[in-house]
Amino acid sequence: MLANKNIVLGVCGSIAAYKSATLVRLMIKAGANVQVVMTPDATNFITPLTLSTLSKKPVLVEYFIAETGEWNNHVELGLWADLLVIAPASANTLAKMANGLCDNLLMAVYLSAKCPVYFAPAMDLDMWKHDATTENISRLQSFGNILIPPGSGELASGLHGEGRMAEPEEIIAFLSSDIKKKLPLANKKILVSAGPTYEAIDPVRFIGNHSSGKMGFAIADQLALMGADVTLVSGPSAQVSKQHSVTRIDVTSAAEMLEACLANFKSSDACIMSAAVADYTPVTVASQKIKKKETNFSIDLKKTTDILGELGKLKSSKQVLAGFALETNDEEKNAIDKLERKNLDFIVLNSLNDEGAGFKKDTNKITIIDRNGEKTAFGLKSKADVARDICLKIAELITP
Repeated sequence: MLANKNIVLGVCGSIAAYKSATLVRLMIKAGANVQVVMTPDATNFITPLTLSTLSKKPVLVEYFIAETGEWNNHVELGLWADLLVIAPASANTLAKMANGLCDNLLMAVYLSAKCPVYFAPAMDLDMWKHDATTENISRLQSFGNILIPPGSGELASGLHGEGRMAEPEEIIAFLSSDIKKKLPLANKKILVSAGPTYEAIDPVRFIGNHSSGKMGFAIADQLALMGADVTLVSGPSAQVSKQHSVTRIDVTSAAEMLEACLANFKSSDACIMSAAVADYTPVTVASQKIKKKETNFSIDLKKTTDILGELGKLKSSKQVLAGFALETNDEEKNAIDKLERKNLDFIVLNSLNDEGAGFKKDTNKITIIDRNGEKTAFGLKSKADVARDICLKIAELITP
């Protein structure tokens, strides 16, 4: 959830500032861009050098850079940030935030921020329980700021109780969960298939196709970015999901893909079948490599089970089912026929006659046709952008 997010991390004067080093590291590991802004007091607890090394950006403390006379533009920082996270947030800083006091760079960034603001308090038990702190936190929450609750344990004073800043791992989990629940497909389970299937002839050879899996993987990643819990059933493919939350099931044959899809379909809110599944498979598979002897060689083939058709039979009225139609002739007619025969909610049509579309390309050109006959044609786009168009259609149709 934090991948490619611009995060301003505010660090205040608290012994808990030592945890900020781990927090920065975890944010970077999650794929975020992190700009650390420290209050002057915070530099007494952890050095800017430590946090700049981990964030790979100079740490900002003062309004002005003495050596150059330049200033750190708090307005630009407030606009740049997708999230402002203040951790640790001291009692002093919470009071300033609640009352609009602006006597350091971090407070200027806070007052300029247009993004969600999260704060993780860190202070001693008596300070945490004080009525002034309670009132300040209530006021901050009334502004829309989001509290990351402190933990309970041994405090710097030797007391035991509430006031410990949440652990860095807990903060990352809190941010990810809060972002996810606001996304259009939050808590929706979606099944995606991708790639080719390989149908064995012997231990060495197989019948396959040119599908790379790029389109299916792009769809799975986009669904995850929109908050869905994604299960990706993939045939043989060199593609790798960019979103770590995607659950990948690797299969080889059409029969294995059928088994994996049937096992996961019933619990899914939606399913997008983008895999290029083999229509036929050898009747028998040789146990040893077939030697080249005869001038002509033939293989008996039998139909594979129509996975999309089987899912269409099982589909409930609350599920959304979508498929692909890759055509070379009579494209629209064939796509509509497939949509109706297989009980789909919509079908994604693309043609090998369109330049830039088809297998192994980084681009695609599609038309979405739904069961009401509505057609939406899109121009040539990257597969990532095409995936977003498809996922927006899922979000439009899926049961709230």
